[in-house]
Amino acid sequence: MNTSDHTLSIFALGGVNEIGKNMYVIQSSDDIVVIDCGAKFPDESLLGIDLIIQDISFLKENKDKIRALIVTHGHEDHIGGIPYLLKQLNMPVYATNLTLGLIELKLKEHGLLRQTKLLLIDEESIVRLGTIRTTFFRTSHSIPDCLGIAFHTPQGTIVHTGDFKFDFTPVDNQSPDIHKMAELGQQGVLLLLSESTNAERPGSTPSERLVGDHIVDAFRDAPRKVFISTFASNVHRVQQVVNAAIKTNRKLALVGRSMVNVVSVAIERGYLEVPEGMLIESREVSAMDPEKVAILCTGSQGEPMAALSRLSSSNFRDIEVLPEDTVILAASPIPGNERSVSRIIDNLFLLGARVIYGSGTVTGMHVSGHACQEELKLMLTLMKPKYFIPIHGEYRMLHQHRILAESVGVKSNNIFIVNNGDVVDIVDGKAVQTRSVDSGNIFVDGFGIGDVGNIILRDRKLLSEDGMLVIVTTISKSQGKIISGPDTISRGFIYGPESEELIKEVNESVRATINKTRDFNRNQRELKQNIKKSIEKLLYSRTKRRPMILPIIIDI
Repeated sequence: MNTSDHTLSIFALGGVNEIGKNMYVIQSSDDIVVIDCGAKFPDESLLGIDLIIQDISFLKENKDKIRALIVTHGHEDHIGGIPYLLKQLNMPVYATNLTLGLIELKLKEHGLLRQTKLLLIDEESIVRLGTIRTTFFRTSHSIPDCLGIAFHTPQGTIVHTGDFKFDFTPVDNQSPDIHKMAELGQQGVLLLLSESTNAERPGSTPSERLVGDHIVDAFRDAPRKVFISTFASNVHRVQQVVNAAIKTNRKLALVGRSMVNVVSVAIERGYLEVPEGMLIESREVSAMDPEKVAILCTGSQGEPMAALSRLSSSNFRDIEVLPEDTVILAASPIPGNERSVSRIIDNLFLLGARVIYGSGTVTGMHVSGHACQEELKLMLTLMKPKYFIPIHGEYRMLHQHRILAESVGVKSNNIFIVNNGDVVDIVDGKAVQTRSVDSGNIFVDGFGIGDVGNIILRDRKLLSEDGMLVIVTTISKSQGKIISGPDTISRGFIYGPESEELIKEVNESVRATINKTRDFNRNQRELKQNIKKSIEKLLYSRTKRRPMILPIIIDI
């Protein structure tokens, strides 16, 4: 990307027109700063994929200009891609105390901790990165230690809000720094990037503190064990569960790897207050009086291998959900997860449990960590930006955020709804969007990064829908005759004993195709294509299905 010394460029490599894998880039002259590096979990169509991360081709091409990665907070969609980024590009990482603790966990798993420079920041920090002076302001969210970022450049000030809401009675008493936000607005904000997750929701997001009383009441009313599932990273919610256990004289067991890891980091770094002797091991639960114990677990989004899913199917080694136990889902399903969550709820009811679930506003067990419309308008009013880019949301959310910005005085021509990779360039105070850089999804499958593409995914989809047919034939090179076979093996297509006639037809068709093909030694590829075509036609006429067909020719 060629920019003049006076050009300021802003774009996303993830997190625009989608929720997840957030990554934003600011370039001033020859200085590049990366904001966040998240990961996104796949939907059901991406068979076998473990994680989705960003295409960082642009960063690799400009690696000598990268000054730092700054992380706004510790949620997976903001830190989950960091190990994969640092394996390819080494750069200093700036983050707050709890966020650094969560990043360290990931870097240890990937063997990157020793070679990575981790630098602690807070809302008072000032970081100079080449021509960019960076300051910070405290925000509220559903995890502690969240920051908004102000980038002071020769062209003007760019503000990135991070994920936020305006919670003026937070559980940790760390209120959003509205005075510093207003001060930035008074000094002049050239461009604001603000999250859009709840841009469709009117009003304001309730305080997290409201959830605490509902959890205490549920614990007090429960006749037996209490299971409560929430996001492991929602440390404020975890603290309220601990407080409820204290008030109702229950011990607390932590179940789920991520829950155990996050709680240990939060305790170690002073973000969770847990009395000594409060936490017990999961194997101790069965020996305790059921009304004296609570279990805090992962799996509120219906993840098949998470603790709650295994508990609901009686597939957990140390703990059982028994009749009259109470199960609380203290989170709302992320769009796309509703079916998985519903399946778990059904299973819990079948086990005889009392289940508290549904919209957080109904049960009182959950509030969002994201700003609704009135709070988004408040942020815009405080910052008074000349230009505005709504981020972190799907298109309808970005569109709604645009309408909110216009309602508080931002000129419609100064609002950019962009896609990942679309670059907004600012020269002499004027912003334009005329170009783009490479962006997209990179799939992580096991140890493989980027080696699973559309062709492999198409094959996996085909296999999952109609199965496959393997046809093995041994042919004599010298005589040009079939020595053995064809032998047809079906996997996920038809059951052999019940389809002998069809298999027989397949083998006859293969035999006929081979006999028609001359000089197959030099045209084995053509022979395989002919077999595939003839069998596809035969199978579709008989079954109306299109399995994957894999002809194997063995030359002897």
